[in-house]
Amino acid sequence: MIATVVSSYPKIPNRPSPARLRNAINRFDRGAITEEEIRRIEDEVTEEALQQQAEAGLDLVTDGQIRWEDEQTYLARQLNGISLNGLTRWFDTNMYYRQPVIEGAITWQKPITVDDYRFAVEHSEKPVKAVLTGPYTLARLSVDQHYGSVGALAKAYAGALNREAKALQEAGATLIQFNEPAILQHKREFEQFAGLCRSLVDGITVETSLYLYFGDAEGIYPQILDLPFQLIGLDFVMGAKNEALLQSAPFTKKLGLGIIDARNTKLESVDEIAERIRSLAAGLASDQIHVSPSAGLEFLPREVAQEKLRRLAQGVRQAEAVLV
Repeated sequence: MIATVVSSYPKIPNRPSPARLRNAINRFDRGAITEEEIRRIEDEVTEEALQQQAEAGLDLVTDGQIRWEDEQTYLARQLNGISLNGLTRWFDTNMYYRQPVIEGAITWQKPITVDDYRFAVEHSEKPVKAVLTGPYTLARLSVDQHYGSVGALAKAYAGALNREAKALQEAGATLIQFNEPAILQHKREFEQFAGLCRSLVDGITVETSLYLYFGDAEGIYPQILDLPFQLIGLDFVMGAKNEALLQSAPFTKKLGLGIIDARNTKLESVDEIAERIRSLAAGLASDQIHVSPSAGLEFLPREVAQEKLRRLAQGVRQAEAVLV
């Protein structure tokens, strides 16, 4: 059984430590420091995120997406055919993103996240998974002035992300995760989404996963089990109906259990976590289960995120002892 995270880790450190990265970004925007200096600080904060995930007891970590401005901008700004608009609320959260504006054909120029992945692997005690925002979510949250439909735009994004995933695979990534929360808001487009997923992972031979959060999979389950990913991650916090869905049809892939509330500072107890795992994972082999927060952790203070992850890891070990 794997204790892991979904994607992001809080960038702002615990008090009284200064918010070095935020301050550095402000200074860089004013021209007060060089690009080399801000990159050094991003490296340092990334190392902190990796170390703290390991200290919490996780088995599989991410780089914390420390270099990412948000879920859209980091990828979109490095693709041809896209400019960036003003800040827009990201789903119903207190986070904002710079909305991509599609002005021409989207093309992939060069690896976007490969150097980040390599840095994380070199500085992590634990295995690292690569994480990318999926093409459907990128398309849904963009302003299209070129393609004329969400489907055509998403297909263009999928082509670019397929090349990024292949670059990650060549760099040694053994697990590539795609986050697609937007499909849960537009389930009627699932058939189109399924075709998109097939083109997304075409030629990818390493393990891939799909994480769906900020809602439930009612209406597209068990169809999601036919998607070309080895692992499907579900949100059991905002997706309360997902538990009943698991009971309605056997889960035939590896299961990502998003059971720690990534948007609430209330701490779950170790016993609660272990019991939740035992309940949801009934009938599944323990080595088929990845346990995580419900979404990325950028919404939480770092000290809260650390404690939630520590309890998550303890809950996994407690549940594992019973399931094994």
